[in-house]
Amino acid sequence: MSIVDNRKAFHDYFIEEQLEAGLVLEGWEVKAIRAGRVQLKESYVIYRDGAFYLFGCHITPLQSASTHVHPDPVRTRKLLLNQHEINRLIGKVERAGYTMVALNLHYSKGNIKADIGLAKGKKQHDKRESEKDREWQREKQRLMRGKV
Repeated sequence: MSIVDNRKAFHDYFIEEQLEAGLVLEGWEVKAIRAGRVQLKESYVIYRDGAFYLFGCHITPLQSASTHVHPDPVRTRKLLLNQHEINRLIGKVERAGYTMVALNLHYSKGNIKADIGLAKGKKQHDKRESEKDREWQREKQRLMRGKV
């Protein structure tokens, strides 16, 4: 079950590969995510100190958060990946010119997981072309419904 999707990522990038990663979250963040107060629009994944981190994900704290906790809505959150996945992704990100973006957050067996994607940037003409394809698919569906 998806919590939030990053539709902008599919518009701005060609997603070559997707994988699922766990997140290191604090208690107030889990409560806020379950309430749907999360935004992935401008988030991306960075590699630092031997691990990948989710950067730019905005989790708005609930009003009923504890008084002793001072929440940081855009803190950098660590992603949990296997070492062989990390090694494989490092090579592609650093050598092949790919970038890593967060695609969505979802529940998996009661835990909150993130789908991250290995992506290459789209040029402006690629964005226009994908928009034309999407419009043509919609128009085909309309025409088929009209004939039936």
